[in-house]
Amino acid sequence: MVGSIWVYGEIADGALSSMTTEMLAKARELAGDVQVVLGAEATDALAAEAGAHGATGVQATGDLGAGLQGVHVAAAIAAAIDAGTGPDAVLAGTTYDGRDVAARLSVALDAPVITNVVDLEDDGGDLVGTEPVFGGTTNVRTKFTSGKAQIALVRPKSFVAEETGGAAAAVTALDVPDVGAVGAAQVTDTFVEESDGPKLDEAGVVVSGGRGLGDQEKFDMVESVAKLMGGAAGASRAIVDAGWVPYSYQVGQTGKVVKPDVYLAFGISGATQHLVGMKGSKHIIAINKDEEAPIFGVADLGIVGDVHAVVPKLIEALEARS
Repeated sequence: MVGSIWVYGEIADGALSSMTTEMLAKARELAGDVQVVLGAEATDALAAEAGAHGATGVQATGDLGAGLQGVHVAAAIAAAIDAGTGPDAVLAGTTYDGRDVAARLSVALDAPVITNVVDLEDDGGDLVGTEPVFGGTTNVRTKFTSGKAQIALVRPKSFVAEETGGAAAAVTALDVPDVGAVGAAQVTDTFVEESDGPKLDEAGVVVSGGRGLGDQEKFDMVESVAKLMGGAAGASRAIVDAGWVPYSYQVGQTGKVVKPDVYLAFGISGATQHLVGMKGSKHIIAINKDEEAPIFGVADLGIVGDVHAVVPKLIEALEARS
């Protein structure tokens, strides 16, 4: 078993992000001591949530203001490891801040990072990461052997978050050393895209559209079904690249990974790039006029037909039930 794992914790709307609680679920299987690292003040609510998800402690830097998370959090973790009070392994999510923390920590410690991890296991105190390659068609297993701190970047939705009912985690102040001139970098503004439904990567129902819709205006059908089912709208890379919808809609290897209870694919052929992002869904329903489309290979229910004929009927049925 790994002695200690620190999980880089990200905060969304005053609570730990889903990415953080997913990593905690795996970390508590691998280590006897699990700590959440926060680049912020540790509120009572955050400490309680961390404990409920299996963390034994919270390491908090305190308020970093507009400073870059990666700069200060990575420096703080590296200093703790150098002082002998840090962890044996660090997990961070494959997010903008998570990747920044992992990269800076790797340089500070001269330690490798295993990226795009979808599973982790213990091998005598050394972590072994599983990562998909070649568009998700093959998995490789990589073991840390350097004897240094083990750093892994975890792909969202790789693990299932589950509370353990633990008490609030104990909070410890994590000292941030002088980071020099790089500490002057500030986040001057942020942009949060407006949405009147659930987040794509957290929705229980995801309805996605692809090139088979024909043109941009037909994407309204996708959004209508998503709204009627209380879900989120997604898209294939093809129509994102075509400018039909923003990048935030993209499901796939270079977009978001989703694992809803129900995934509906309208006019999506099922390129490997897209399948990587949604094939873990509990139930997959595909509509495509090409009966040889690869999407049918992963679908639980496939309808060979024209989306322009099938989807309007679906909308009528959903409206009649609402």
